[in-house]
Amino acid sequence: MTASTTAPAVRTVRCPACGGPSLYAADNLWRPFCSERCKNLDFGAWASENYRVAAQPVVDGGDGGDGGESSGPAVRSGGGSINH
Repeated sequence: MTASTTAPAVRTVRCPACGGPSLYAADNLWRPFCSERCKNLDFGAWASENYRVAAQPVVDGGDGGDGGESSGPAVRSGGGSINH
């Protein structure tokens, strides 16, 4: 066999969900997971927002020194025109 016709090496990796062995190959439909169950459990954890990125909490300064107005986009109520 030549280099262009050899099949890529199949690696065994740890399943991210259960830690068991998982074949990391094109024919593993659940790659990098070892089974459909592990894939679905991981997807469910993402959908339930169980995974989080660590960050510093955002502290609302309260008064903020701007006279009590919000720093977000202006929202107007009522009619469609602004009286100046």
